[in-house]
Amino acid sequence: MRKYNIAVVGATGAVGEEMKLVLEQRNFPVKNLILLASSRSEGKEYNFRGEKVTVQELKDNSFAGIDIALFSAGDEVSKHFAPLAVKQGAVVIDNCKYYRMDPEVPLVVPEVNPQDVKWHKGIIANPNCSTIQMVVALKPIYDAVGIERVVVATYQSVSGTGKEAIEELRMQTEAIVKGKGIEVSAYPYQIAHNLLPHIGSFKENGYSSEEIKMLEETRKIMGDQKIKVAATTVRVPVYRAHSEVVHLETREKVSVQRVKDLLIKFPGIKVIDDPENFKYPMPLFAEGKDEVFVGRIREDISTEKGLVMWIVSDNLRKGAALNAVQIAELLIQ
Repeated sequence: MRKYNIAVVGATGAVGEEMKLVLEQRNFPVKNLILLASSRSEGKEYNFRGEKVTVQELKDNSFAGIDIALFSAGDEVSKHFAPLAVKQGAVVIDNCKYYRMDPEVPLVVPEVNPQDVKWHKGIIANPNCSTIQMVVALKPIYDAVGIERVVVATYQSVSGTGKEAIEELRMQTEAIVKGKGIEVSAYPYQIAHNLLPHIGSFKENGYSSEEIKMLEETRKIMGDQKIKVAATTVRVPVYRAHSEVVHLETREKVSVQRVKDLLIKFPGIKVIDDPENFKYPMPLFAEGKDEVFVGRIREDISTEKGLVMWIVSDNLRKGAALNAVQIAELLIQ
């Protein structure tokens, strides 16, 4: 089997560290692993398959000999370095938002639109974490009966913001327990014991950038510009794994049992739906797992062709690192 030289850009961030872990756990055919980050992280060491790998400073010439570069370092880094990586012969799988809506760049969730990988021109975009888990759950229903409209409310963990937010939640929680003062940095307000109905910047129409992403990215991934999507995205005091309540209107009437059957058979989904015995997905149990978990599947009694689902997935795994590595697996097949 051929092996590949892999670079991880943003290797010391929450997603970058998870990418390294996923590559190892899935036994990706890595010949050499190159970890790249800013000069502040240069020299930091990680273990990969029993050997130490030292973080290198990201530079313009860092991609010579690299086959696939996994990016998770933010828009400005991707804007500058992704084209350089492509010129040096690498295929870039980018986790930031900069390239997602570029019509020349495929936006891929392997369970949903794997065929789009074929038309890449050197860069493939990894969708937003909240979009990924939703479209995985929507896809089998969409293929069976069509979907007219989606209304989604998200409950997104602090790890979606990064390591600093994880540490801030920990410190604020500890401060509350000890009766000490709260320090606020990662968010406009305290996140511990609180909810923030605000992810990203607000637009003129009152929606946030995260909410607009869910509309635009869903349409691009599903290949259907007619799907109506209205989102409300909320940051919650959970360390890891995003949750969503999704109301959808299908084009054809479909029973709850058929929906369950469709979801159970679909790759990457695990149905946990036994409310009488209090069995349903929760972020606490999704942490560290690869599946998109779906439960609380029921009819939306407010509309004739309506369904409601509760969706939970680890945002650092399927919502970021795992999805990127799955795209890389498509590339080498």
